[in-house]
Amino acid sequence: MENKVLVEISARHVHVSKEDLEVLFGTGYELTVKKELSQPGQFACEERVKVIGTKGEFPAVSILGPCRKETQVELSLTDARSIGVVAPVRESGDLEGSGSCTLVGPAGEVKIEKGVIAAKRHIHATTADAEKMGLTNGEIVSVEIPTSNGRNLTFGDVIVRVSDSYALAMHIDTDEANAAGMAPNTIGTVVK
Repeated sequence: MENKVLVEISARHVHVSKEDLEVLFGTGYELTVKKELSQPGQFACEERVKVIGTKGEFPAVSILGPCRKETQVELSLTDARSIGVVAPVRESGDLEGSGSCTLVGPAGEVKIEKGVIAAKRHIHATTADAEKMGLTNGEIVSVEIPTSNGRNLTFGDVIVRVSDSYALAMHIDTDEANAAGMAPNTIGTVVK
């Protein structure tokens, strides 16, 4: 049986803590939902911030909600190099020793000493999805992307993350999607 998974492309974005949100947008500020994302409870916001590195900046990077415990900036490796920030490849939330940058909003700015990462490619799966596909939390698998524009590619080092608060999907960044010449709504095949 083939294990199929929707492969979603994750562009640069920011997750903010409540404290940093209030510095950037003002005391008591609440995020405004622009659109719901595929992962339950996650949403793209109307709000955007400037992300500044040592060599350049991105003037309007989307915030994804809801607020998190710590502020995290997710960039592709190309993005990070272009603005002069360090972005180690990490799982979301693994921020010790990660890169720093400055975020600027309409009400203020925040210098984050850690929190800039290139997200490790991963599969979100519910317990039922994982059982059906023979996967376990923390397992490392590969995902084959079908031929598209003559750029067939198999992604290795894909970590499986299992939680009943997830919806089944694989997430890769824009560099990875471009390497595969991938179109939106591509279905990959999980191989062990």
